Amino acid sequence: MEFLGIPFFDDDFYKMILRLAINMLYLTAIIRMSYYRFSKKPDYLFTFYLVGIVVFFLCFTLKKYELDLGLALGLFAIFGILRYRTDPLKVREMTYLFVVIGISVMNALSNKKMSYIEIVSANTFIVGAAYFLDRYWSMQRITPKDKIAPKDFGSKDIIYNSLDNIKPEQYSLLKEDLEKSLGVEILKLDIGEVDFEKQTARIKIRYKK
Repeated sequence: MEFLGIPFFDDDFYKMILRLAINMLYLTAIIRMSYYRFSKKPDYLFTFYLVGIVVFFLCFTLKKYELDLGLALGLFAIFGILRYRTDPLKVREMTYLFVVIGISVMNALSNKKMSYIEIVSANTFIVGAAYFLDRYWSMQRITPKDKIAPKDFGSKDIIYNSLDNIKPEQYSLLKEDLEKSLGVEILKLDIGEVDFEKQTARIKIRYKK
């Protein structure tokens, strides 16, 4: 059955639904179980999900035109260098965005020469690698004597309105001041951007829950 020369239904619909289910499963694993578990930042969840979904449907639709490998890699490269001018992404977020795009492209463009077992295995390996590497580096950011399970600590970025205590020799005073102000036990803190004009510093803290 056709309407204006376009088929009303195609058997590829079932393939699309199955591929979409696989893609959403692994997007959730990489975004919620890995990225959000260790960063506790909800800011990019919307972006990662929507980019992954749109890339999947775009690639699956363009697949109908029998894209060659060069064009497929070109599309991947275009999405891979995507930058948001109003809110530059940090390296970690850019890496996860790259992984989200890569998983979505792979799930959408894999053809009949690649079995579902191979697709699931590739997705599982990528998600597993991201989880364990992120977990490892999250643990490394905690001082060795205070290492605890990832679920037992949190992290946040704060703006510190004084430059008096940001010198290396004032580390203990800075830590004590922040613990008193925030009411948490700080395991590690890293000083980021310093604004001398406003006399503020951006500090990333990791604290025990």
